[in-house]
Amino acid sequence: MKLKELAPGLFVLTLLAGLAFLWLSPSGLKTAPPLQATTLDGRHIDFTHNKKPYLVTFWATTCPGCVAEMPHLIELYNDYKSRGFDIIAIAMSYDPPDQVAAMRKAKQIPYPIVLDIDGQLANAFDEVRLTPTSFLIGPNGRIVQQTLGEMDMIDLRQRINALL
Repeated sequence: MKLKELAPGLFVLTLLAGLAFLWLSPSGLKTAPPLQATTLDGRHIDFTHNKKPYLVTFWATTCPGCVAEMPHLIELYNDYKSRGFDIIAIAMSYDPPDQVAAMRKAKQIPYPIVLDIDGQLANAFDEVRLTPTSFLIGPNGRIVQQTLGEMDMIDLRQRINALL
């Protein structure tokens, strides 16, 4: 066979292989957006060049799944913070700041909480609209896992252990 006869077939095969790779590839190909914000207590945080894994969770005080997940996140944070793992909770723009502050106090949430008053952070993370929505970010700054709804804490711990 001549090369001219094989060229279209090789092109199609290469194209299909590339599409299959993109379709079936593991998560971690998309870089997390820069995360610079001020916490509820006035601290400036910057995870833009963070070299440790962290979890970003979008939540609301009126979200039953978010409230049910809080004790697990508090335990997770306390178990892993000494190893450099962090959790950043982002309160949705529609959540009144006084309710967020009251929830933080009532639940004794130790990890940073950011008020996304103008919705910019939710938009930066692919227009988050539903809560809870969480993103596990690897040390390379790539999104390793995105979860809509309550997270499987056993699976999450396994992923964090693998990243640390």
